Amino acid sequence: MAKASGDEANGAAAPAQPKGEGRLVHLRVRRQDTADRTESRRWEEFKVPYLPQMNVISALQQIQKDPRTVDGKEVAPVVWEAVCLEEVCGSCTMVINGRVRQACSALIDQLAPKGEVITLEPMSKFPLVRDLLVDRSRMFEDMKRVRAWIDIDGTHELGPGPRESPERQQERYPLSRCMTCGCCVEACPQYNDGTKFVGAFAINLVRLYNMHPSGAMHEGERLESVMSEGGITDCGKSQNCVEVCPKEIPLVDSLAAVSRDTTKRMLFGWLLK
Repeated sequence: MAKASGDEANGAAAPAQPKGEGRLVHLRVRRQDTADRTESRRWEEFKVPYLPQMNVISALQQIQKDPRTVDGKEVAPVVWEAVCLEEVCGSCTMVINGRVRQACSALIDQLAPKGEVITLEPMSKFPLVRDLLVDRSRMFEDMKRVRAWIDIDGTHELGPGPRESPERQQERYPLSRCMTCGCCVEACPQYNDGTKFVGAFAINLVRLYNMHPSGAMHEGERLESVMSEGGITDCGKSQNCVEVCPKEIPLVDSLAAVSRDTTKRMLFGWLLK
């Protein structure tokens, strides 16, 4: 018969192990050294210690501290992009377990509650820089195309801005949450190297700035910018964009609104000239 330990003999319960102690997070990362070295494309796997409330970014930081694969090979640290770590800047977008999303809000407990392998890949619709880092310059060029800003007369004191009703503000606010993360265009089948489609995010910005009292002065220019190749007619209505948007922007509503406005301008715009 086994002899009871001192604590058990005295009726005291054995101390519980802290939750997650000894647990490892298993990451499978798609890597490539540079954009032009496609032969270096490969998968590498890492296991890092689990931390409470851990997200994908903190797991990548653990790899950075000791970049060693599961078979013990020392490699270069994984390259990725992140800034705010609170789903505001949009820079840490990557494909996680086959779905495009923000790495900072991707919690390990939700992705791999039973220790499953977590797969990380770069977005496929933008030029690769290295590993998980891509160049999203195309998005910012498209923002220039649709005039995604409000013109002002100067940097001097301009006085109070135009007044808006609370109802109008509530209608515009969800549209303003866009952080140019790229999730919508990564999921869009129309957005690729072979097209000039600006994507749902840019068309949403056309609607946002045309609804602004000052921005409405350039409404015609914005509408005409999406009436040519790569504009609103290139949208295939797949609605993937609204499914993956981390800010739950009503992108389908914006696409419909801008489509309606461009149709009106096409039919009756000559009256305004």
